[in-house]
Amino acid sequence: MKLQGAAIERFLARPDPAIRAVVIYGGDEGLVRERAARLGRSVVSDLNDPFRVALLTAEAVGADPTLLSDEASAMSLMGGRRLIRIRDGSEKITRALTALLDAPAGDSLTIIEAGDLTGRSALRKLAEGAAAAAALPCYVEDEAALSRTLAAQIADAGKAIDSDAMGLLAASLVGDRMLARGELDKLLIFMGDTHRITVADVEAAVVDTATLGMDETIRAALDSNFASLDRCLARLAGESVSGVAILRVAQTYFRRLHVTRARIDGGASADRALSQLQPPVFYKAKESFALDVQCWPLARIQAALERLVEAEAQSKRTGANDTLLAADALLAIARAAAGMRARTGYRG
Repeated sequence: MKLQGAAIERFLARPDPAIRAVVIYGGDEGLVRERAARLGRSVVSDLNDPFRVALLTAEAVGADPTLLSDEASAMSLMGGRRLIRIRDGSEKITRALTALLDAPAGDSLTIIEAGDLTGRSALRKLAEGAAAAAALPCYVEDEAALSRTLAAQIADAGKAIDSDAMGLLAASLVGDRMLARGELDKLLIFMGDTHRITVADVEAAVVDTATLGMDETIRAALDSNFASLDRCLARLAGESVSGVAILRVAQTYFRRLHVTRARIDGGASADRALSQLQPPVFYKAKESFALDVQCWPLARIQAALERLVEAEAQSKRTGANDTLLAADALLAIARAAAGMRARTGYRG
């Protein structure tokens, strides 16, 4: 069974008892973990219960395809339904999952957490096509989607947030739902009885030096400031910031550039195109963002975005050093910006 949109929440709220295995996959690792835990608690209240929960590795299941079926058919010594968890799901367990689904139905639920699975993935196809299995995607939320999620949680907590503060909060937390939830909880505790959340509150409670460093790094590339870019990348590497995290911040920025430039090319005024962005551009970055939109043609924005996305995909596909791939992609952007500066006289 293939789950999408609102069907995901309905399934998580009330899982179909006929489903014996669920593959939860996607680029948002935090959301994968969060949904796996939520689904697991529909079976057992304590996910660490040694009598009712079995934690397997994909390596072990791939080496012994009968292991998964044996665990799924085992009875709990203390009674109750059993939960089987595989946290590093990959193609190597497809054979074992097929055997499980072909075996007589038991009373256990198998939850497989995986990373990005393409439409060609055998594991994903199996889960989507089997009547007793489900595939549940967890795509990385963009800033607009994350803003809506955060706004709902802030309202539920009885508080309000300024638009600039929301823009900063979403930009700081995009990419990992679990991280976002934890940081929002920290912010709400920090606020205490204060009702309205401001930029200063977000900066004090949430925005860390790594986030600010990534913004500075992207800015250095767009300004074709090679010396600053080199320093920023070295500092982030020293702080153990992953290349994938840097690439995702850059991707978000260029997606927002793409949307804004496309609206302008479609006839909207620059002011109107900028005002339509959700969440709004952080007020301190409005001037530089507007200059970037003015300087970068749509085709070049698209090319830069594709370069950033491919760099992340390459790191996952080949295991290449993601920090080096991020640096290479940003250097390419810096060179492109320098070329446009030389041709147009642009000064970002």
